Amino acid sequence: MQLVQLRGRGTAHNPKNRFESAEYVPDDEAYDPDEPGPRTQLMRDHTRGIITRNDSPDVPFETSLNPYRGCEHGCVYCFARPTHEYLGFSSGLDFETKILVKHDAPELLRKELQSPRWKPQPIAISGVTDPYQPAERKLGITRQCLEVLAEFRNPVGIVTKNHLVTRDADLLGELASYGAAVVNISVTTLDEKLQRVMEPRASTPARRLEAIRVLSAAGIPVRVLIAPVVPGLTDHEMPAIAAAAAEAGATAAGYIPLRLPFALKELFETWLATNFPDRKDKVLNRIRAIRGGKLYDPQWGTRMRGEGIFAVQMGALFATACRKSGLTEELPPLSTAGFHRPHPAGQMGLFD
Repeated sequence: MQLVQLRGRGTAHNPKNRFESAEYVPDDEAYDPDEPGPRTQLMRDHTRGIITRNDSPDVPFETSLNPYRGCEHGCVYCFARPTHEYLGFSSGLDFETKILVKHDAPELLRKELQSPRWKPQPIAISGVTDPYQPAERKLGITRQCLEVLAEFRNPVGIVTKNHLVTRDADLLGELASYGAAVVNISVTTLDEKLQRVMEPRASTPARRLEAIRVLSAAGIPVRVLIAPVVPGLTDHEMPAIAAAAAEAGATAAGYIPLRLPFALKELFETWLATNFPDRKDKVLNRIRAIRGGKLYDPQWGTRMRGEGIFAVQMGALFATACRKSGLTEELPPLSTAGFHRPHPAGQMGLFD
């Protein structure tokens, strides 16, 4: 495979979909690194349900909402890339250029929350791809979903690496006044040069720290997620990231070592060879060291922390960084006490 990097894209490659027998093999000579990558395609997702449930013992939420499938941020390490294969696409370039949009998400969410079958509980936005990726600036679907959640006062937890989340500080602040909102800002590195090639269309590290400042000033609890931690490449930055996030107003922190499921292993290895050939072997060997000799270990209980001496050292470094920065590892649980169902149209509220 020719080692190329498309400008503004996390990868130039589309590895074979593990569910498909056919494979598209492009002409590598057609790639011009000085030209912009393929344009993003936005496609309508006709889903009939919007709240997804999981019962994984190492995922800290039961329900989630994903306004988009695929993510234009183009983070080369994204664990969600292989989910695009369920749609018939590749986890490579397709994942960041073919974005499925759930235009009906706000209406579907309202219907589910209005149902007496809905048991009030926190909803994570987004459990897979970033709800504030570039398409959100124009489409505003995440904001519309937050408007519904604020109307019902249903608790929500946001996960993002985009400064655009500050646009919705009004709605998040309203929910936070009921103890019903928390925002997790992912900061992987403070090195802007590294960030540009690793997360080409996400906000810069400085903008993410600014997002923490804005949200904290609005009374919204913010956790910094040092995730993913890339052994041998970004792990040494954990103390600096924790200190910078605490100074910006974050009050809690979390971390997750890099995970490389399915085709992501090939994509990440090619990315290392293209951008950091001198560190490729060290990084891959460190990953294997915390994953039982493999590049990925899906076992519950270890996949979010790893195992072995380097995983222990990573955990100790994180704990020390949090202690020195004054960060805790957890925030108070989200509250459902303020939840209420607005009267449907046509009902006058005579029995309030």
